[in-house]
Amino acid sequence: MKHDSIIAREGLPFIAVAAFADLVAFAVGLNGLGILFFLITLFIIWFFRNPERRAPENPRQVVSPADGKVIRIEEISDIDFAGNDVRKISIFMNIFNVHVNRIPYPGQIVSMVYRKGRFLSANLDKASEVNERNTVMIRTDAGEIIKLVQIAGLIARRIVWWIREGVQVGKGERFGLIRFGSRVEIFLPLQVKILVQVGEKVRAGETPIGEMP
Repeated sequence: MKHDSIIAREGLPFIAVAAFADLVAFAVGLNGLGILFFLITLFIIWFFRNPERRAPENPRQVVSPADGKVIRIEEISDIDFAGNDVRKISIFMNIFNVHVNRIPYPGQIVSMVYRKGRFLSANLDKASEVNERNTVMIRTDAGEIIKLVQIAGLIARRIVWWIREGVQVGKGERFGLIRFGSRVEIFLPLQVKILVQVGEKVRAGETPIGEMP
């Protein structure tokens, strides 16, 4: 099933509820409340926008999986990489960013693991450990592993994914979203050249964040 509509379909129930409340408020003469619900409806439509993106042509480049700001780049050992060191890039999405997430590099989905958790503000370091999350492992054609972690935030209460284990995915392909403020982490092999810095703003599916050797 394609997920290329201009508004992500997961937002339609929220839009419908806000729009209905807007109509009811105006119908009973509560114009001030009606204007408020109208603005809320517009915001929800804008939040669930799903714009087209074009990945860079350089086949070695790894693109950002999320819109937002790079808040941390670090070298860590990771159990999913047999305890080997990898580079982790953390991207914070505020409520004004596009929240549709995209595949950073082509390959095959080898595993997906969802875990319930808390809902701390996604820009806190502790959120990376305790919040609700979905972990996606991608094996590239060269046999390298890239890990993505969708982390719910303070307001978010639902991580959505549109892929499954075993499928082939392309660079820039939409793979899910997180509702209302969140964080995405990408784990890359050490030999990948990092092309972004902390504080830099990135766009999912477009901004190169790394380059394969």
